[in-house]
Amino acid sequence: MKAAVKSALPKTMKQTILLFSFLAVSGMAFSQLNIAPGVKAGVTSYTLKGDAVESLGSILQYTDGIITPSSRTGFFIGGYTDIPLTENISVEPGIYFSQKGYQLKGGFEVKGVEFIGANAKADLLTQYIDVPVYLKGNFNGFQVFAGPQLSYLTNAQLKTTAGALGINFVNETTDISDRLNRWDAGIIGGIGYLFSNGMNISASYDYGLMKADANKRADAFNRGFKIGLGVQF
Repeated sequence: MKAAVKSALPKTMKQTILLFSFLAVSGMAFSQLNIAPGVKAGVTSYTLKGDAVESLGSILQYTDGIITPSSRTGFFIGGYTDIPLTENISVEPGIYFSQKGYQLKGGFEVKGVEFIGANAKADLLTQYIDVPVYLKGNFNGFQVFAGPQLSYLTNAQLKTTAGALGINFVNETTDISDRLNRWDAGIIGGIGYLFSNGMNISASYDYGLMKADANKRADAFNRGFKIGLGVQF
């Protein structure tokens, strides 16, 4: 029994020493690489480009041609990790919660009583989990970045309102998550600036590549801007 204890003890000590050595070397490596996590939040402005009106025509059931799309303002928030490759080049994977969508606004006249105008509005709010991976250049604080982004739709709400003479006769909110494509992929490009205290600002454009509607019949893609303020630790 004593022999067994004596034979097991050195093995345990060796494993412990190897573990601490590995952790020490890993810590030194990460320290030398200057891998830096960060958090960022900001404002989004998105719309659907392409046949945006037709892509939701079956949902809205409004007359073609009287409704025009416009961008929708929301927010995004999340975190990232800056992984240096060289002195000026790094890779930045991240994960963000982002609000997107678009708005439809328009009006029509009732035939025979044209003086009675009606205004219609549809507000599509989509919420995504965005996972971008940027290749970033950093030149004395000024940053240029671009890369792919994979997104997953978590929720989509469509609010429609219509009224005349100040009276709303349509006011509905509908969950249309099942009518939109759950997955999206795109390309992100932008610029930013990293201050010496770790604060940073950025502006980017999201160019969606996958059709937004679930049936993929219409050329309607998520496109929009993000302006963010962050802290890199």
